[in-house]
Amino acid sequence: MLEHFREIAAATSLPVNADFQNGYANDPSEVATNVKLCAATGVAGLSIEDSTGKSDAPLYDFDLAIERVKAARAAIESEAPAVAGGRAESRVVLTARCEAWLVGDPDPLRTSLDRLVAFADAGADCLYAPGVTKPEEIAAIVKAVAPKPVNVLVFMKNCNLTVSQLADLGVRRISVGSGLARAAWTGFINAAKEIREAGTFNTLAGMTSFNFNELFHARSHD
Repeated sequence: MLEHFREIAAATSLPVNADFQNGYANDPSEVATNVKLCAATGVAGLSIEDSTGKSDAPLYDFDLAIERVKAARAAIESEAPAVAGGRAESRVVLTARCEAWLVGDPDPLRTSLDRLVAFADAGADCLYAPGVTKPEEIAAIVKAVAPKPVNVLVFMKNCNLTVSQLADLGVRRISVGSGLARAAWTGFINAAKEIREAGTFNTLAGMTSFNFNELFHARSHD
């Protein structure tokens, strides 16, 4: 995973955010060790989530979840270069995630509010509760952790808010997760089905230019 981050960060001048799962460890000290390794790959940000991956206890205990964020914050700061006045200033943004909606928590809003506020106090730069979709719930999270920024995950099947509507709610960052990749695969699957089932190629009529690498290169310099 670290090599993937390093390769992507080196391939673009754009800031790269690393989805660092649960830090690939349970213990805060081990999370800190891994966060240092991740920060050294050249990423501009990384996220730590409170999901354990266990069905019987899907979220880390509240206090442990906070300690893990504190450990990640300390690890990032320990690698930060000193600036004028001797103060360390990190270039790596720490996003703390509460996975309450994704693990089926019985009261995901309450759980997310409690945890995200605590994560903000523990040193997270950005707060994220993937799965929240209702405007009033998004607004409640934004208000609770203000002035720190909130990230929202958007999938059309569960959130049909526009960019401007999310901005009006106070959202500062938007993620689409695997959405763009899945949209590309949907186009592939639909075209393949048409060829197999109808023997026609109409789906291919609206495809983009063959030399799309140049398109990416041009857009990255706009």
